[in-house]
Amino acid sequence: MPNPKRKISKQRRNKRRTHDKAALPTLRKDANTGNISLYHRIDMENGMYRGKQVFEVKA
Repeated sequence: MPNPKRKISKQRRNKRRTHDKAALPTLRKDANTGNISLYHRIDMENGMYRGKQVFEVKA
């Protein structure tokens, strides 16, 4: 197995890792209620998903 000839400095290693950080999640705004939520998630307040009623909400 090939091995590095020299030690990689912390600065060089950290420069390479700058793009590995977590990105912020993409949010969407509901057209009917105006609530902000994640994509591909059911709105638990009114039981809607992509403009369709998925389940009835208990009062």
